[in-house]
Amino acid sequence: MPSASSKLYADDVSLLVVTLDTNPFFWSTFPFPFAEFLSQVLAFLNSILLLGQLNQVIVIATGCNSCGYIYDSTSDKNHGSTTGTMPALYSNLLHNLDEFLARDRQLDADAAHAPGTVPSSLLSGSLSMALCYIQRAFRSGPMPPQPRILCLQGVADGPEQYVAIMNAIFSAQHSTVPIDSCYIGSNNSAFLQQASYITGGIYYKPPQLDGLYQYLSTVFATDLHSRAFLRLPKSVGVDFRASCFCHKQTIDMGYVCSVCLSIFCEHHDKCSTCGIQDVLLRPRLLNGNLVSRYCIIII
Repeated sequence: MPSASSKLYADDVSLLVVTLDTNPFFWSTFPFPFAEFLSQVLAFLNSILLLGQLNQVIVIATGCNSCGYIYDSTSDKNHGSTTGTMPALYSNLLHNLDEFLARDRQLDADAAHAPGTVPSSLLSGSLSMALCYIQRAFRSGPMPPQPRILCLQGVADGPEQYVAIMNAIFSAQHSTVPIDSCYIGSNNSAFLQQASYITGGIYYKPPQLDGLYQYLSTVFATDLHSRAFLRLPKSVGVDFRASCFCHKQTIDMGYVCSVCLSIFCEHHDKCSTCGIQDVLLRPRLLNGNLVSRYCIIII
């Protein structure tokens, strides 16, 4: 897919919405410590603000039970000042992050997780919150800043969020908002690969996390206009497999309802989505064209 083009945006002004994976179950088992990851991300966010006085940075924490805004540079009038030896960006974000983790941990006490498993993070929720913030920015004036979303994700895809995530992806495509993806997990993320491909963003999996700041500043710091003049990483391949509606599992071949295009891994006499009896369910190879046909655009 070609890079997303800018339309009626303020020149050289960027609105970067970052979704930050804070799933404690993932970070407790991941060899790269969360503190080191966060320190490099904070340095990257600070560099974005230093690149332009009017640049805006929004950070959304993605937990396993909830999502929440933990930093907004537009409401932080003193993001260039310091508190002792720590920039205000660091202190404000870390304070809000601690409060978010406490709330998310409280919700986790009521949730039941299978022992030894890592629950998926609410990526669909953080993407929806990011798009809502961007829509407010579009209505703030005739020349809003260039918006883009950067997903910093480590947890494996949650098939149960497939429909919600695809709705968010196509909503971002409709609004010409690219979704960049920096995936640090062990395997590639099919959801983020599709998100970056469909919206014209960049998907990148850093080979070494020790140099995460260098990868972030080199690949994801560039604005939409400058990307046309740079040789940025391109996806080698995109996994277009879908998730079935019955068991929420990723499948290569499935049965597709001819009325509502719902996907099932097994044949059913009745579609559980639209309720049509004796519906014609055809086994089909699931690819990107089929995915784009049945996903709903939410505006």
